[in-house]
Amino acid sequence: MPAHVAYDCVVVGGGHAGSCAALSAAEYGCQRVLIIDKCPKDWSGGNGYFTAGAHRTVHDGLHDLLPIVNNVSPELASSIDMDPYTADQFTWDIMRLGESRSDPNLVKALVDGSRDAVRWLAEYVRVPFTFSFNRQAYEVNGRQKFWGGMVLSVQDGGKGLIAAHHKALERERIEVWYDSPAVELVMERGRVVGVLVERQGEVIQISAGAVILACGGFESSPELRRKHLGDSWIRARVRGTPYNTGDGISIASSIGAKLTGDWSGCHSTCWDVHAPINHGSRTLSNQFTKSGYPLGIMVNTSGLRFVDEGADFRNYTYAKYGRAILNEDDGAAWQVFDGKIIKWLREEEYGNDVAELVWAQSINELGDRMAEDGLKSKETFLKTVTSFNEAILTHHHENPHLEWNPSIKDNLSTQSTSTSLSPPKSNWALPIDCPPFLAVKVSCGITFTFGGLAIDPESGGVLSAKSGNNGETRVIEGLFCTGEMVGGLFYGNYPGGSGLTGGAVFGRKAGREAAKLNKVFRTP
Repeated sequence: MPAHVAYDCVVVGGGHAGSCAALSAAEYGCQRVLIIDKCPKDWSGGNGYFTAGAHRTVHDGLHDLLPIVNNVSPELASSIDMDPYTADQFTWDIMRLGESRSDPNLVKALVDGSRDAVRWLAEYVRVPFTFSFNRQAYEVNGRQKFWGGMVLSVQDGGKGLIAAHHKALERERIEVWYDSPAVELVMERGRVVGVLVERQGEVIQISAGAVILACGGFESSPELRRKHLGDSWIRARVRGTPYNTGDGISIASSIGAKLTGDWSGCHSTCWDVHAPINHGSRTLSNQFTKSGYPLGIMVNTSGLRFVDEGADFRNYTYAKYGRAILNEDDGAAWQVFDGKIIKWLREEEYGNDVAELVWAQSINELGDRMAEDGLKSKETFLKTVTSFNEAILTHHHENPHLEWNPSIKDNLSTQSTSTSLSPPKSNWALPIDCPPFLAVKVSCGITFTFGGLAIDPESGGVLSAKSGNNGETRVIEGLFCTGEMVGGLFYGNYPGGSGLTGGAVFGRKAGREAAKLNKVFRTP
């Protein structure tokens, strides 16, 4: 292995975003594109591998997306209800969940580029998109009703997404080095001209017309989680790759890259308490998610409810409810359901082969079973269920016209003129009174962190922490960024499916601009 090699473009990180960047660079003219990844080949794919493949995009309704999915027959299509999802809705969802703190220019770039990015993934990368019936639709009165603004998934989830990328990288003859961490960016006259890489026991300098960082946040580093998120995050379970330890952020900041975004925030979710602690499962991947809580209740180990399970559709609340669980005693909670609801739970998350299910024929018996595995007060738990049921019945007497419907915000709640629970359950509230009863113990799973590098929304170029002569921010020439490393896009919470779409949108921009720059500063 020579100590010095040259490529047109080097991408650091081989997950979804990095693959998009590399493929875009090749599409726009780079002849020699290299992906370097510090993980072994057995862990390829980054966090994208562990997702459900959800992509949130602007669309004009069913007819707009039918041409790019592969799981809808004409007969099935006739039974689907799918409202358009506009740019204004997408923008509003990001801004409202982030309490208007998100960078509006980044949000606009993501939203405006979402539909074309999905088209590109389907046509150029050949991602096998599907409609997410099992995650984003309920069958109500014989019709499949999509909800929550997000409808697209991928055949075989994240595994299928990464498999499609690997085939595309092979078609485009893009080289991938595994077990090859980037250790330093190489600068000449104020621009990035390459990267130093540890490979096979030596340090290699790779010269490049452009370098694109796509190696994730710091969620897999307990030390950085403690530093930025707080002490309690030491006990969070890593949902995905164990290799996202903030390396890219570190080497970029060492050359003066601007840091931005929500450094105390992250994407987290309700995660099986029995899942591995420091990494995801390559086999079960996203199946450790436990997302049925809007249809039941969640109680902490003291037996008390602590969130509004029905505040919004699941894909607008799950990214913050992991934090809520972590902040409770023991960092654990129970999801509780009764016989009316169990059939609505997703088999891939609540099946006997992927979860430890606690069954009982009465709430009293369920409390006994939960007490065997950490419930501290059975009496408090029973009181919680009793008061919850009574509040629902009172609300029903005042609103007899309302009907339970999981595909809309049905307003079935615990709040009435005479009874108001704290926290409330604002939608989908049904009494827990029909055996059998089911409890599933959950914890906090951390997906990715929100703090990262500041980028130019149109190019993906990394901004310098130093302003230019006129006081304006300037780009570090030769350096680009995409994926979970981008800061300023999400704050506190985020709408599900936005992460993968963002990786594609900004990855395409970075690859395109890297190709343009390479033509100017072509490596020998």
